[in-house]
Amino acid sequence: MCVCVFVANKMMPIMRSLAFQALKFLLLGGFLYCQASVQHHTFVVKNAPYKRLCSTKKIMTVNGQFPGPTLYVTTGETIVVDVINKSPHNITMHWHGVKQPNYPWSDGPEYITQCPVKPGGQFRQKVIFSDEEGTLWWHAHSDWTRATVYGAIVIKPKKGTAYPYPTPHGDVPIILGEWWKKDIFEVFDEFKTSGADPNVSDAYTINGQPGDLIPCSKSDTFKLSVDYGKTYLLRLINAALQDILFFSVANHQVTVVGTDASYTKPLRVDYLAISPGQTIDVLLEANQPPNHYYMAAKVYSSASGVEYDNTTTTAIVQYNGNYTPSSTPSLPYLPSFNDTAASINFTGRLRSLADDNHPIDVPRSINTPLFFTLSVNRYTCENTSCGTNQSRLAASVNNISFQTPTRMDILKAYYNQINGVYGDKFPDRPPVFFNFTADSIPVIYETPSIGTEVRVLKYNSTVEIVFQGTNVAAGTEHPMHIHGTSFYVVGWGLGNFDKDKDPLKYNLVDPPLQNTIAVPKNGWSVIRFKASNPGVWFVHCHLERHLSWGMQMAFIIRNGHGKNAQMLPPPPSMPPC
Repeated sequence: MCVCVFVANKMMPIMRSLAFQALKFLLLGGFLYCQASVQHHTFVVKNAPYKRLCSTKKIMTVNGQFPGPTLYVTTGETIVVDVINKSPHNITMHWHGVKQPNYPWSDGPEYITQCPVKPGGQFRQKVIFSDEEGTLWWHAHSDWTRATVYGAIVIKPKKGTAYPYPTPHGDVPIILGEWWKKDIFEVFDEFKTSGADPNVSDAYTINGQPGDLIPCSKSDTFKLSVDYGKTYLLRLINAALQDILFFSVANHQVTVVGTDASYTKPLRVDYLAISPGQTIDVLLEANQPPNHYYMAAKVYSSASGVEYDNTTTTAIVQYNGNYTPSSTPSLPYLPSFNDTAASINFTGRLRSLADDNHPIDVPRSINTPLFFTLSVNRYTCENTSCGTNQSRLAASVNNISFQTPTRMDILKAYYNQINGVYGDKFPDRPPVFFNFTADSIPVIYETPSIGTEVRVLKYNSTVEIVFQGTNVAAGTEHPMHIHGTSFYVVGWGLGNFDKDKDPLKYNLVDPPLQNTIAVPKNGWSVIRFKASNPGVWFVHCHLERHLSWGMQMAFIIRNGHGKNAQMLPPPPSMPPC
């Protein structure tokens, strides 16, 4: 334990005053920094050359690594990360799934809780872990910089606390990502200019490597060495920008034991579906004849007419011992790219652990019911930049396409009561109810309004959100992520939500606790949570094209009574706009 001693009675008056001001400065920053008790990390964001798919290009990295460094923490720990920007681009850093109780200042989404760290700048971020346990991840949160700027967060139980499953013999992060031959900033600029779907990636990756099936990639394929009879914890993370992915290991089943840093009832499966932003912990038993086996991932993409990367990324599970491996490992079964039933049937089987050691508190009495429609829309163009049809794609929540502020972030404006940055009239429901999932939607519903609106929540209010997918311009899945909280997924279904019948089927006993949920194509998901974390918290689709088109909003959770229900003050050096 770190003890800081402050002796005031022997100081000269001026020294006492200076020491008091210094102590006040540290405390107002939210913590008294003591090297002995707080892990300190330095993230240097810089360009570095990486060769993939037979060519070399410079990409944004943290400390020159791709994927970036893994952070190892203990449940309830607080760490400090110095983010130093030596790249030519703006950057912010988000600690995905970390609740940051009472301290949104380090959460990271650009112009929501901070202005970006400009080239040559830096920002010290305090990252506060609470009850999260399992796997989370960190990633950039500025435009599409998270294409290469990401890494795992491994949260171990406190000393003396056991896993709710047999302790694995080893564990390893398995990060699923994407690789573009083009510079990602060129891809992003073309996407913004065209107003259409972006260029698809050229390969998916496992721990940064495309794998055996992709040109110029075989020798660098990621390999996991295992001993027969032992069990390994795979910490799966979907860091891809645009796609839900199917994942499987040839000849092996895996057992799901956690998702989004919360334990689940063991679920034995042949494959799983994992959304961008989501983490899933699985146990892999090395119980097959010693050989080499592929683990593999490929896309799930159900949107009609949308191009997708049809490559399959692979890694190799190789058993230790003396044997002659097969010349070519066999590929595992993976569902078809548009198998919606396979995706939702996996997601719908997840359950919280919900035992005496892991009690859950699902809100049962709801005082803040919300109904959010999630739509891909269209705008009419004001010029000829988006082709002959004179329209461009957009996205919205409750028919509002979010306009991100740029002169000041929302959190600063809220904290300092500065007007004109955002509005607080985000609607509880869409402007009109219709058949959201019909095959043909009237053109009148295609064009959204534009605004920077937030929804204010009272402290400790109990919130239910019905996320309703629509087929306005294109029906597809929407992996919705809420910053600053985890939520219980109490129900889901296809078609239009029925307010009279569907609540009767809610799971209020052992619903999964998540921070990201894939709302089914032309379907709905219902979540519940208690608004007990004061601050400004971003809500958005984790498909990067939908986020960029405006499928986002924010909650402001007001302060409650008592010091533990108050948002902490900002650190002394937030990045300027």
